[in-house]
Amino acid sequence: MMERGKTRLLHLGMVLAAAWIGTVCLAAKGHADQDEAVILAFGDSLTSGYGLPNDQAFPSQLESALRERGHKVRVVNAGVSGDTTQAALRRLDWALDGDTDAVIVELGGNDALQGLPPDATEAALAEILEKLQEKNLPVLLAGMEAPRNLGKEYVTAFGAIYPTLAERYNVSLYPFFLEGAALNADLMQKDGIHPNGKGVTVIVEKILPQVEALLVASQVDEDG
Repeated sequence: MMERGKTRLLHLGMVLAAAWIGTVCLAAKGHADQDEAVILAFGDSLTSGYGLPNDQAFPSQLESALRERGHKVRVVNAGVSGDTTQAALRRLDWALDGDTDAVIVELGGNDALQGLPPDATEAALAEILEKLQEKNLPVLLAGMEAPRNLGKEYVTAFGAIYPTLAERYNVSLYPFFLEGAALNADLMQKDGIHPNGKGVTVIVEKILPQVEALLVASQVDEDG
């Protein structure tokens, strides 16, 4: 009897755990209103909002800025701190398991910080873009720059990845995600790598026109 009772309790625990996980996943992904566009912000700690409250992270501030300009949109935070391009590639299918109309890809910074070969970074990003194109999703590719202490040859090779891929796959390019915030102590956290809340606001202001163009592209694709 005791063994049978333990088995039932274990089974019940597994059922409850599965239900809880399913609820969490649905809450994280959500379901868009019929006329609400969904942008997936797919990236690393710069996207996820490392060191910041949720409402100051890039996806939240971008969504607020777009809504203030009259767009019915939801920006999903699919950023994971520490992700390299290879790690992000492995979770892409899961990240896309929901309503998605367009994607912002912000990756590569951790590859550079680890000094990974630029050709490996390019190959992983290329596979990500190919998977997104297979799903007919408009993409805005946000570029990154390598630290100067890695040497001119590495910095040049790394910097060439983004315009090369943007041209190859005919996707929109935002040359440098941290434009306007990088190297400004007032806009960066103490680590000098991640923007603070004010820095994210500057980033959003600068990238906003291209995100609005991305929304237009997603609507054209749906109509087409």
